[in-house]
Amino acid sequence: MTTLEDRPHTALLVVDVQKGVVAGAHGRDAVVANVGGLVEKARRERVPVVWVQHADEGLVKGSDGWQIVPELTPGAAEPLVEKNYGDSFEDTILESVLSGLGAGRLVIVGAESDACIRSTLHGALVRGYDATLVGDAHTTGDKTAWGAPPPDQVIAHTNLYWTYQTAPGRTAGTVETKDVDFGGAS
Repeated sequence: MTTLEDRPHTALLVVDVQKGVVAGAHGRDAVVANVGGLVEKARRERVPVVWVQHADEGLVKGSDGWQIVPELTPGAAEPLVEKNYGDSFEDTILESVLSGLGAGRLVIVGAESDACIRSTLHGALVRGYDATLVGDAHTTGDKTAWGAPPPDQVIAHTNLYWTYQTAPGRTAGTVETKDVDFGGAS
């Protein structure tokens, strides 16, 4: 379990499910539906949901593309973390938010698989968190023009390599939406 002391709880971390990030993303509607289902499950089980919202020169804060997709609505009491880098922990309040929630285990969903999701997964693991990726609740856009594999292969590869991540005293892994267990949560 987590190497963070006094952090027995789980949090659902929803990363960058914003209009401009997931527009045209692979399997967008199915992924957004899976994220929505997990948000509702977390709320029913009284598991904290933490929202992350990216902004940069191509995704301007306050713009339409910066908004969370209309299918998902953060709760008034659910923390919203604004970020400017791939890793959701980098130069943000995420660590203090999670500390305040007593969360040492993260269930991670969102976009983009080959950027902010990977960065956040690694950022969590190196900071002492247990980090579970939900394999059918993250997505990416098509970057084949820049030499990347097709999106379905990027997603599959991300799921594969995160399944086998290890670190001393921490757990990692990949599960499907139907198999998410928020056990140990508040």
